Amino acid sequence: MIQEFLELGAVVGAHGLQGELRVHPACDSPAFACQFPLLYYDRAGRRPVRVIGARKHKNVALLRLEGVDTIEAAQALKSQTLWFRRADSRLEEGQYFIAELLGCAVVDAGDPALCYGEICGVSKTGANDVWHIRTPQGFEVLIPVIPDVVKEVDPAAGRAAIAPLEGLF
Repeated sequence: MIQEFLELGAVVGAHGLQGELRVHPACDSPAFACQFPLLYYDRAGRRPVRVIGARKHKNVALLRLEGVDTIEAAQALKSQTLWFRRADSRLEEGQYFIAELLGCAVVDAGDPALCYGEICGVSKTGANDVWHIRTPQGFEVLIPVIPDVVKEVDPAAGRAAIAPLEGLF
C-alpha cells in the first residue's frame, strides 16, 4: 500500500554539543536517511522540519535540524520518530519500501482469485528477503522473495502475485 509518509528512523540521542541528532535508520542504510532536505515529526506531515546538515556515522545518521542547536534540544527529541515524504525519495523503477508491502494481499499468479493471505512482515536474510504471509486461517507462512516464486509486486494496488513452491501451502 503506497503511503505518503514513511518512517525514516528514531532519534536515539545527541551527538556533540551543537544539537546534532543520532538517528537509527528504519531504512536500509544511514546514507539513505541523509538524502532528505525536509523531514517531519509526525506521520501525517503536519510538522515539517528543515534538515540543515546530514551525514552518516557508523550505523546511524547524524542530522542537524532547524531549531535544534543545543545538546538539551537534541536530548529532548530522544525516541522521536522522524518521517519522510515518499515523493522526496529516489527509488529506481520496480523498487518499493518494505512498509508499503505490509498488508498487501498475496494471490496466486495463475489464479488471482486464490488469495494465500497478506504480507505481515519481511525478514532480510542476506541472500534474499523472506515475506511473512498471514493466511486467512491465522497461520504464518514464509515465502522466499526469489524470481521463481514472486511473479509480480504492485504495492499501489495492494497485491503481490506468487507461484508458490510445491508443498508451501
